[in-house]
Amino acid sequence: MVVKVYGPAYASPKRVILCLIEKQIDFETVPLDVLNGEHKSPDYLKLQPFGVVPVTIDGDYKLFESRAIIRYYSEKYKSQGTDLLGKTIEERGLVEQWLEVEAHNFHPHINNLVLHLLFSPLLGFPRDDKVVEESEKGLSKVLDVYEERLAKSNYLAGDFFSLADLSHIPFSSYLFNIGKEHLIRDRKHVSEWWDRISSRPSWKKALELS
Repeated sequence: MVVKVYGPAYASPKRVILCLIEKQIDFETVPLDVLNGEHKSPDYLKLQPFGVVPVTIDGDYKLFESRAIIRYYSEKYKSQGTDLLGKTIEERGLVEQWLEVEAHNFHPHINNLVLHLLFSPLLGFPRDDKVVEESEKGLSKVLDVYEERLAKSNYLAGDFFSLADLSHIPFSSYLFNIGKEHLIRDRKHVSEWWDRISSRPSWKKALELS
């Protein structure tokens, strides 16, 4: 069964695409013209009542929210492809811990930067420099914590690549498009971590779908 991934091949949908590639799961993308509001159409709202991307359809099984999706496929196909959840319950706990950090501490700041510095002209709202400044300061503090953590291990949950790392890749890559790559490069261990995770074949393949 081929998994259908609804949404443009960037940001949150790319988080799902990355996971499917790592898990060696066949998929196809179903593009949506988000800039022109296709994600708010009645047909799409039947799939995702909040009108955001992505959604996956796997036979009769529908799922939305990208982090829920990547957890599901990593568990369902645990013995296939890259083990993204850890081999012990303790490793799984650390994966889940850093996934929560990504969702609640890292993502809000980087999402604001991307929205205001990259997408505001396309989405038709004015850039707010105060939001940009506050978000950059907030992200810097979060990455200081990452720097301390990554001084002790190659990846966030330990010395293995996991969902915790994978979930960071799509939005972190935008820092290099908006002139904020110093947030990564000024931190030795964060920079080395970024080079490790962004050089994975799965990310290179995901970029080809953009």
